[in-house]
Amino acid sequence: MSRHRALRAKVKRGIAKWPVLVVVLVVLLGLSWLALSWAGGVLDRRSQALAQNCSEGDSVLRVAVTPSVAGAVRDVAQEYSRTRPVVYDHCIAIEVISTDSSAVLEGLTTTWDETKLGKRPHAWLPDSTLWANRLTALNAKLVGSAPKSVGTSPVLLAAPEAAAPVLEDFRWSDLPEVTDWNRFGQPWGRFSVAMPDPSANTASALAIQSALAGGKGPVTAESLGSDATKSALTKLAATVPPEVPATTRDALARLGDSATVNAAGFSATPVSEVDLFRHNTGKDAPSKPLVGVLPAGPAPVADFPYVALGGTEVGEAEERAAQAFRDFMTEPPRQAILARGGLRVESTQDRPAPSPGVAWSPVTENLVPADATTTQQISSAWASADRGGQVVTVLADVSTSMKPRLDKVKAALRGQVDRSVSGSFGLWTFARDLDGSKPYRQLVGTGPVGDKRDALRRSIDGMKTADGSQLYSALAACYEAAHDGFVAGRVNRVVVITDSTSDGGLDLEGLKSRLHGTDLAISFIAIGGDVDKAALTDVAQTTGGSVSVVEDVDGVEAALGQVLSTKA
Repeated sequence: MSRHRALRAKVKRGIAKWPVLVVVLVVLLGLSWLALSWAGGVLDRRSQALAQNCSEGDSVLRVAVTPSVAGAVRDVAQEYSRTRPVVYDHCIAIEVISTDSSAVLEGLTTTWDETKLGKRPHAWLPDSTLWANRLTALNAKLVGSAPKSVGTSPVLLAAPEAAAPVLEDFRWSDLPEVTDWNRFGQPWGRFSVAMPDPSANTASALAIQSALAGGKGPVTAESLGSDATKSALTKLAATVPPEVPATTRDALARLGDSATVNAAGFSATPVSEVDLFRHNTGKDAPSKPLVGVLPAGPAPVADFPYVALGGTEVGEAEERAAQAFRDFMTEPPRQAILARGGLRVESTQDRPAPSPGVAWSPVTENLVPADATTTQQISSAWASADRGGQVVTVLADVSTSMKPRLDKVKAALRGQVDRSVSGSFGLWTFARDLDGSKPYRQLVGTGPVGDKRDALRRSIDGMKTADGSQLYSALAACYEAAHDGFVAGRVNRVVVITDSTSDGGLDLEGLKSRLHGTDLAISFIAIGGDVDKAALTDVAQTTGGSVSVVEDVDGVEAALGQVLSTKA
């Protein structure tokens, strides 16, 4: 018995280890969570302190916005400010500037007038990529990043309430053909669509592009030069009413003031959906809203691109902040704000209400837009057809430095001649001693392009380079001839294509002394970095012209289209 008790005495009942390990693990996890929370709180407080102090100070990001969506973008900017954004140790504040896109483009590419426009912007939100294309054609270095759409708006036909139901089956391709309300069984007489200058009014530009596409598009450089397209442009220009308002807003105002169809002097006008919404609901809204008709078939669409700008005036902080604000604006909660302002966005089908005159009809197919270069060519082709076209004299640099570039310059000139519907065109070249001791040669005198098309083609093909570059002497002679042949009632201009500075003959002051004012504009297309941009800008501003700066010769065709599409 004692032996059994001894054995039992040696056996000890132990405690299981796994519950202890679980308890220890839970305690450690809890302590870790507390430590991380404490550290996170410290980091948050430090981050907030840094945001409040901003070691590099405050920085204002100025965004120029087309007026139709400026209010909605301001609402987005207020939300962005509440996130207390910090970029490169700068506290960022957003300033939204409501400005017409034509004024922004002119200011960016000439001299920015702070008394009229405020301080120069770091980003731009126009209503269409057409404006970004124009800026690129004039000076590609001013575009800091690829444009990104923040919303869309189809182009409608705005008409008085009585006329709108009649236009249900209207197509943009009908624009060149329909000239009378009898087509729709109505006794209202002439049917005409007011097209405010397409170089300054997006809806007009997109409507013309859609009319020429004849379907889903796109319009191409080849199709633009076809006889069918030139015929359509001629017919379309003939349908334009005698007095066209300068802007889409003016056209809407005149239509809204008219009690009956055609009382405004025209029947309808193209307008983006959001612009019509703002017109009908704004502080100056008409007592009887205009009605927007979505024409049948592929719809031209304004894409409202956000463009971060470049150039020496934009610092690293502003450049980075511009991109950050762009990304913020395309997030679904901010897209909803833009939708309430009248844009269409993918993340919501919500529409603002009330919206008199705007039905928000579904768009089943978008027009495929023309590429960047062709859009400029469409505008210049329209300018050549509208009201008899322009009177254009081109002075082309054929100095030795142009030799690797000359073939593409010749192609750009030939394309312009081929696409011109009407108007007058002339061609000069310059170098040194081209015609005896003269540094210039008149290849084709300025005259109706229809009569001179073949001569212009032959002369362009025969252009060859020579030594020297006496630009100012050649320009003075070319300008005097263009001034002597001035055609009243038309846009008259001299366009100079060059890649070099003047190296002899008349100096800048001598040239300026021979200029006669702003009725005959001189515009320059400057290729590369060897031109004297300051001198060219001086001459252009003296005459009311412009300077387009292209980094290489590939940009000449778009730049030429842009220059010839403007009314001034």
